[in-house]
Amino acid sequence: MEADLRYPIGKFERVESLTPQQRLEHIDTIAAAPAHLRAAVAGLNPQQLDTPYRPGGWTVRQVTHHVPDSHMNAFIRFKLALTEEVPTIKPYNEARWAELADAKTPIEASLDLLEILHKRWAVLLRSMASADWARQFRHPELGLLTLDQNMAIYSWHGRHHVAHITALRDRQGWT
Repeated sequence: MEADLRYPIGKFERVESLTPQQRLEHIDTIAAAPAHLRAAVAGLNPQQLDTPYRPGGWTVRQVTHHVPDSHMNAFIRFKLALTEEVPTIKPYNEARWAELADAKTPIEASLDLLEILHKRWAVLLRSMASADWARQFRHPELGLLTLDQNMAIYSWHGRHHVAHITALRDRQGWT
């Protein structure tokens, strides 16, 4: 059976809660995500950056810009859930964001943005008390999510998109 190029590390599997050790592992994964994305795109030329990671999929450039877009939204959702009682968050149209002019620009600004964002996010995550992880927000499409669940999603999300790029590099023989 051929691998599903949409999910090179598998689909996200929702968790109900995390142990303290699992939280630390997810925080470390989130903290390391910018370096992994930077390494995944290192040395790619403009033509390679404009190659879709799969037929009908986003280009490497679009994926690289998408990750900080998505993670900025996640960071804001964390802050809302930590400061408000079960806020309803606003989803965004990822596909349309990937078509905007800034998703066609050089990737360095997005790599830098992700690095700075994750530095702040990791500080926030490491400062959270045990009870904070059960705080919730309401996603209009997904329902109630705890911060434990949201962290697990974004720990997976960064690895998922890095794997889109590294799997394409492997398939294309781009070293």
